[in-house]
Amino acid sequence: MPAASPSPATTPATPTPPARPAARATARLKGGLGGRFGPVALVIAAGISVQFGAALAVMIMPRAGAAGVVTLRLAAAALVLLLICRPKVRGYTRSDWGTVVAFGVAMAGMNGLFYQSIDRIPLGPAVTLEVLGPLALSVLVSRRLVNLLWAGLALAGVALLSAHGGGGLGFGSLDPLGAAFAVGAGAMWAAYIVFSARTGRRFPQADGLALAMAVAAVISLPLGVAQSGSALLAPTTLALGLGVAVLSSVLPYTLELLALRRLPAPTFAILMSLEPAIAATAGFLILHQALSPLDALAIALVIAASMGAVRAQRA
Repeated sequence: MPAASPSPATTPATPTPPARPAARATARLKGGLGGRFGPVALVIAAGISVQFGAALAVMIMPRAGAAGVVTLRLAAAALVLLLICRPKVRGYTRSDWGTVVAFGVAMAGMNGLFYQSIDRIPLGPAVTLEVLGPLALSVLVSRRLVNLLWAGLALAGVALLSAHGGGGLGFGSLDPLGAAFAVGAGAMWAAYIVFSARTGRRFPQADGLALAMAVAAVISLPLGVAQSGSALLAPTTLALGLGVAVLSSVLPYTLELLALRRLPAPTFAILMSLEPAIAATAGFLILHQALSPLDALAIALVIAASMGAVRAQRA
């Protein structure tokens, strides 16, 4: 008669193998990104990437023009994201697709207007005017007084930067059309924030971003071809355009989409006030645009407002 099998109660438990160092590191990374400061780090990293990408775009505008650079950026970014994400196109409602299309339109408008702006005025003033859109959004949708106070402080820093503007960053001699393009880009930036958050909630991973990027690329393509034509196909221009796409679209938009899943829209909008500081740094390092002490003070006010918004979000 065969020996009876041990019952589950008496079977010795199999020891759990110790976690590997790589697994522990991955767990710590996920924990950090899921912590209170995770979304904030994503937003800051996105801002650094997009502003240095914009500085690179200014350098290649003589080759392809503003509309051509936008087309290269959005088309290359759409291609990269579609290849990486391979998003599904079935199983979504008409409302879902409406959100993606609106996100793509906002993205195309934001990029197109902003690049027309920096083709006419320096990067620092352009971003300072553009950030008024997210600031206005934070004031309109916020329901807490403290968020209004931080938005006001950020707006004071923007106003100081615009009023003084030493070292070539002032608004006194700006091209009016370039300034108008920057303000329009700010309005589209506010719409981008709203529809990016909605898309992130409706679509898994970065699928919605990939689809919206394709919509934006289709919208911008006729304008880019009309302005630049065959110049868009030059190998050097294509390579630089791919770099701009990665720095200014693929990386930052993915990071922002992830951040907006865990960060309130008003706090995200106030964090966008860091963009003038990042843009001024990129302009100084890459485009050799100077920064005066009063400009630095104005940027410090904006940074202080962003830090206050983070603390309020933690509370």
